[in-house]
Amino acid sequence: MKYELIALDVDGTLINDHHELTQGTIETIRKIAEQGTEIVLCTGRAPDSTIPLMKQIGLEGYIITHNGAATVDTRNLNVVNEFALNPHGLEMYIDYCHKNNIHFDVNTTFALYVQGAAGLSKEALDLYSKFMIQPKELPGWADFSEPIVKFTVTAPMEELDKVYADWSLWSQEFNMLRSGDFFIDLMHKEASKGAALQNLAAKRGIPAEKVMAIGNYFNDLTMLTFAGLGIAMENSPLEVKAAANDVTLSNNDEGVKAALEKYCL
Repeated sequence: MKYELIALDVDGTLINDHHELTQGTIETIRKIAEQGTEIVLCTGRAPDSTIPLMKQIGLEGYIITHNGAATVDTRNLNVVNEFALNPHGLEMYIDYCHKNNIHFDVNTTFALYVQGAAGLSKEALDLYSKFMIQPKELPGWADFSEPIVKFTVTAPMEELDKVYADWSLWSQEFNMLRSGDFFIDLMHKEASKGAALQNLAAKRGIPAEKVMAIGNYFNDLTMLTFAGLGIAMENSPLEVKAAANDVTLSNNDEGVKAALEKYCL
């Protein structure tokens, strides 16, 4: 089977735990792209922290960002698909965060906003800098000029377990997902990596059986199950491995490289 479209998650999948993209992985991806296969990074990151990785690999084209809430063409920065959420529905979640001292941010496709941006702690600034993000001060809802696509909370794992349990009891207007051990995202009910990948594949005229996806976490489940071949990383939770067609090496052992060599070279 020649796969025409390959979707790669970034954190915990494409890059290692030191946020490094290995040369061996880059060379393997380039070989496959030269064969005519379209490579799409499909990530919870924003475009500004995804495009540099595309450039490092030597690719251009589409990226699926914000866990599927926004698809962007890197060649012209056009937004080709966007799932805008209702900001007023976030108010009860923001109240909860204030009462429980939980850090949150609000994302449009190209910008990230926090309350008290100028007074963020060094720890928070270091976290954002890892993802090449410069937070802006959160305005009122009426002052947003672009759609809001994602609301993210960040806290230690044990605190987030309680947040997730509490919010799971609420009537859900949003798609709530655990996008990492230290992150919970709220998005439009229909937004997911799988939905965005399905839309992109349809736009490109590529059937699901010719789509391959590689990921490592719960936010990758929808794209792993949509793709004709879904591959989980060795560092994935058991539930993610169970949903995949195959399991490759960990992100620290060039698992993406191993999977691509096995199925595409």
